[in-house]
Amino acid sequence: MQSLRAAGIARIVVADNGSTDGSVEALRAADPDAVIVETGANLGYGGGVNRAAATIAVAEILLVSNPDVVVAPNAVEAMVAALDADATLGVVGPRIDNTEGTLYPSARTFPRLVDAVGHAFLGLIAPENRFTKRYRLLDWDHATARRVDWVSGACFAIRAELFRAIGGFDHRYFMYLEDVDLCRRVTDAGYAVGYEPSARVMHVQGVSAGQLPYRMLYAHHRSIMRWWWTSTGPVGRLAAPAIGAGLGLRLLLATGARLLGRGR
Repeated sequence: MQSLRAAGIARIVVADNGSTDGSVEALRAADPDAVIVETGANLGYGGGVNRAAATIAVAEILLVSNPDVVVAPNAVEAMVAALDADATLGVVGPRIDNTEGTLYPSARTFPRLVDAVGHAFLGLIAPENRFTKRYRLLDWDHATARRVDWVSGACFAIRAELFRAIGGFDHRYFMYLEDVDLCRRVTDAGYAVGYEPSARVMHVQGVSAGQLPYRMLYAHHRSIMRWWWTSTGPVGRLAAPAIGAGLGLRLLLATGARLLGRGR
């Protein structure tokens, strides 16, 4: 919140997804001018954003952000400038850095089936495999602006009219891939998705997911299945049993890897 205020953002709407840890009271004390939308339940990331966005009647651009993101002073200005400079852009994402200053690959391609399978399994043990590198655009230095298939939902700017026109996030994605789905629908609406490296933010990842790690693993794999189903034609959907079995296996492997990691 402090970083957004320092960046000159006057109106901030915060969705509180039924927190019980005193977050709302702490926020009101720290920033009395923030508008807080209490959803009354955990609607998931997209559901919470939709509820907050619905309270904003007049706006040209919406900045969507995780709560554990710190924006650089010029980050929002740079994303808005990119949208102003190119009317064909509907969404612009910033460069996202991890807390240690390394790049988080937030701009990616829509995964083809071969890349998705390779990334899903090899990524658990060999993160530098060619499938993951292609999916995450790791062979690109991320120093230049470019158009991409999708950008991370952790932080991005979107034209408000476009957000409303496509219905916002699909609330059926409780967590994960809601950003992939949104960017696909932005593309279907005739707009492009851009990456702007001059806008930089830092993301403290895994704060929320780390509280319920195994539930989040399940939510992730469930979202992958939904994405695959909605982006696949009738003939391709005949492979649903095999895809479901593969995702079930990966969920078991990912759960085991986390358990082993905790044990060390």
